[in-house]
Amino acid sequence: MELYRSHVLVCGGTGCTSSGAQQLIEALNNEIERLHLSNEVKVVQTGCLGLCERGPNVVIYPEGAYYCHVKPEDARDIAEEHLLKGRIVQRLLYRDIAEEHLPLSLNEIDFYNRQRRIVLKNCGVIDPENIEEYIGADGYQALAKVLTGMTQQEVIDTIKKSGLRGRGGAGFPTGLKWQFTHDAIGDKKYVLCNADEGDPGAFMDRSVLEGDPHALLEAMTIAGYAVGADQGYIYVRAEYPLAVKRLNIAINQAREYGLLGSNIFGTGFKFDIDLRLGAGAFVCGEETALMTSIEGKRGEPRPRPPFPANKGVFGKPTLLNNVETYANVPQIILNGPEWFASIGTDKSKGTKVFALGGKINNTGLVEIPMGTTLREVIYDIGGGIPQGKAFKAAQTGGPSGGCIPAQFLDMPIEYDSLIQIGSMMGSGGMIVMDEDNCMVDIARFFLQFTVDESCGKCPPCRIGTKRMLEILDRIVEGKGKEGDIELLETLAKNIKASALCGLGQTAPNPVLSTLKYFRDEYEAHIRDKKCPAGVCQQLLEYVVMPELCRGCGLCARMCPVGAITGAKKEPYVIDPEKCTKCGTCMDVCKFDAVIKR
Repeated sequence: MELYRSHVLVCGGTGCTSSGAQQLIEALNNEIERLHLSNEVKVVQTGCLGLCERGPNVVIYPEGAYYCHVKPEDARDIAEEHLLKGRIVQRLLYRDIAEEHLPLSLNEIDFYNRQRRIVLKNCGVIDPENIEEYIGADGYQALAKVLTGMTQQEVIDTIKKSGLRGRGGAGFPTGLKWQFTHDAIGDKKYVLCNADEGDPGAFMDRSVLEGDPHALLEAMTIAGYAVGADQGYIYVRAEYPLAVKRLNIAINQAREYGLLGSNIFGTGFKFDIDLRLGAGAFVCGEETALMTSIEGKRGEPRPRPPFPANKGVFGKPTLLNNVETYANVPQIILNGPEWFASIGTDKSKGTKVFALGGKINNTGLVEIPMGTTLREVIYDIGGGIPQGKAFKAAQTGGPSGGCIPAQFLDMPIEYDSLIQIGSMMGSGGMIVMDEDNCMVDIARFFLQFTVDESCGKCPPCRIGTKRMLEILDRIVEGKGKEGDIELLETLAKNIKASALCGLGQTAPNPVLSTLKYFRDEYEAHIRDKKCPAGVCQQLLEYVVMPELCRGCGLCARMCPVGAITGAKKEPYVIDPEKCTKCGTCMDVCKFDAVIKR
């Protein structure tokens, strides 16, 4: 066994990789070799550390020093100062946005110390391409415990008692779904994982696949034993090349170690896992469409019943959960259902992983106990809104969810409370919006996404969402008319009641939630022909403030349509009839004399 005095953990998730993490790892190894420290210091590529806003991220143990925004050219300072001389490189340490505080380690940072990591337990800690590091972190012990000492029903009962609910949609009880599949009659059963994460701004499942792939393999194997299946499929987006690569490595390693295949742990139990790549269709995140795609057919949903537990992929009883749901299973088996049930709230047990994005200082991946308030997530963990602007809303559940306004900042985040206010947990994307966001435009964005991604099989989704989008397009272009709001509501309710699958049934949610909480913005667009947030271009008017204009003429020279006139050293004027509202005049004015209203 090789022993090192220092371990340099470099985030190797997609976010940090895109910012140069691989070049940084190469530079660090070169410097360590140059200083003859190769026998003392090891550089480890990990999965996502979570604080994507500060990447590439580096943590050096045993000190636990956390460096952020690290570039390849910083490798020499880290190697010479920290690794050779034992001096912390102060300029690279994380700095708190508000206080310029210099914490040394992760545990001193609010972003991390306010989280509780179960699903993300190993992400950013182990090398995801090394099965021995996973085993060293108690990996595959839960599988051994199950296969050598528990019956199928005991495993299912453990999941039931834990209170674990599905982390990919409406939160159906996981143990109950396992029970249905176990009880189904069939000569062949399957275990599937939905890794087709398609919500805009969501990257929770991707980060688990990249940072801890063996946790998914172990959980699916446990599920296979519990329901009586011998084959599993992971349906993963082809747009996740790093996740696909690490899953393939993990599967091959597990087979080599006898943890997949025949006679696992000498018990006679047989189970194997293969990958199936999705082509990027959002509708394939719906369970029946996903199964149809695995069968090699066009990914379209089918009516239920029969439900997948009785007739799923290839017409056989099938269990389907998403990545995050499965990732909880090994920890529940090892620590007991009571331990898991003690976390969270009465009806929402455990933790939830969210991808924080949008108008937030600490963009990244967070895992919080169920029942944590939105305010804690936005301000304590997320670091608040950039430039001190006011929080306006948070979109959860992606295109199937809704917008949570500021009045619910102190509401606990859990399944039932989100549904009550017109949103949903969904897979865990959380897009934060501030005072500069137009909620009509936000609703339009999500509906446009759904229209583009609709499979077209059922008329309510294919036609109804298109009609809703046409109304929203009119409204943001200043062509809205009285009755449009009521028509949107009527269409939305009809689509929710009659669409074939969950995608269509939830497509109107962003429109309905914004109508409920931001109706005044719709009315301003329709009646006053104004966009209160100043976002919808066709409703804006660019004006030169005469008291601020120096008469330099730069705006007139840069205007692409000649809509600005004036004399040198005199205030210039914008002709609203000619103005195309491109905003160039406002961008180039050095004196902030051009405003939009």
